[in-house]
Amino acid sequence: MIEGRPKKAFLRILTPSMEDGNMAITKDEIRHVARLARLDMKDSDLDVLAAQIDRILEYVNTISSVATMNVEPMSHAIELSNAFRQDRVSDGTGTETALANAPETSDNMFCVPRIIE
Repeated sequence: MIEGRPKKAFLRILTPSMEDGNMAITKDEIRHVARLARLDMKDSDLDVLAAQIDRILEYVNTISSVATMNVEPMSHAIELSNAFRQDRVSDGTGTETALANAPETSDNMFCVPRIIE
């Protein structure tokens, strides 16, 4: 571990042997997490997923090696600023205009399909 950097606890859940640099994930670990998430996974899917997660963990290991000691934390990659405007009271659109393009209306309201029986 690089001094001053947080430990990768989220990876420890899947790979307890991460300290020795081995970030491989086993099919049993994937099966366990799938069971916790109530996912039904076939063995053939486990092989594919294990290979994909191994590649992701290798990339995380590569990123973890970047020296970030003097890098200031940021919330976004580019600086953002809000575009504020004054609130103004207006007469609004009007019922007829708002309902003009509705496929179906009734008593000045939109008619929509029932979703709860």
